Amino acid sequence: MKVLILGGTGNVGKLVIQQLLERDIEVKAIVRSSSRLPSDSVSNPKLTAIQANLLDLSVSDLASHLKGCDAVVCTLGHNMSYGRIPAIGIWLNARDLVTRATKMVCDAVKELQPEKPIHFVLLNTVGVENPDGSDTWVRSRLERGLVSFMNGVLPPYTDSVRSAKHISQEVGKKDSKYLEWVTVRPDGFIDGPVSEYKIMESIQHSFYAPDYITKANIAHFMCELLVGQQLWEQWKFKMPLIIDAKQPEKK
Repeated sequence: MKVLILGGTGNVGKLVIQQLLERDIEVKAIVRSSSRLPSDSVSNPKLTAIQANLLDLSVSDLASHLKGCDAVVCTLGHNMSYGRIPAIGIWLNARDLVTRATKMVCDAVKELQPEKPIHFVLLNTVGVENPDGSDTWVRSRLERGLVSFMNGVLPPYTDSVRSAKHISQEVGKKDSKYLEWVTVRPDGFIDGPVSEYKIMESIQHSFYAPDYITKANIAHFMCELLVGQQLWEQWKFKMPLIIDAKQPEKK
């Protein structure tokens, strides 16, 4: 198996690479700076680091990197800082990074037309509702107002919503001959080791009572999707939520 990683220098992406390498899986990672990858990953002969700005690549460029890969994992997120200025990066950095990356992957796979479907695992967030309307949790009027506000003023949230909508509604199952996908929605990120976690189909709580999951568990679930055919069949074309089985005590 060979997997292409987008966002491999991020908090979750680094762990995905590490866990794939531990499983003796070949990894290609498109990163802006290979120096930001952990040294133990860089020294692993199973890792090929491709130093490039993803958004500077053409769809054909990405297709060439995808050639020979069985799967692609996107853990891209937004840098909240701009240079040394904290928070302002929310507005000054690429506002549609994840949406553009998602579209590029889908277009590149379509151009490549692989003999068997490439598996695409996209990292999203529990704050985004499934565009197909399958979430059973009914948000309160206050929550709906907050969602509308965030969608209007917070580019990272808007980007998450649009990327989920693109993969779910605009791509869906129509190119399933070439592409199958899972959009993973973790709850609040925390540090910690791999441990037991729960996988659910729908949002279970309001914005004001979050659950948590370790970044290691997020990476573990994404890797399990790639290597476990039964798990993949269960969740393909869906947006599962994941939380740690044991939650920290609420203060």
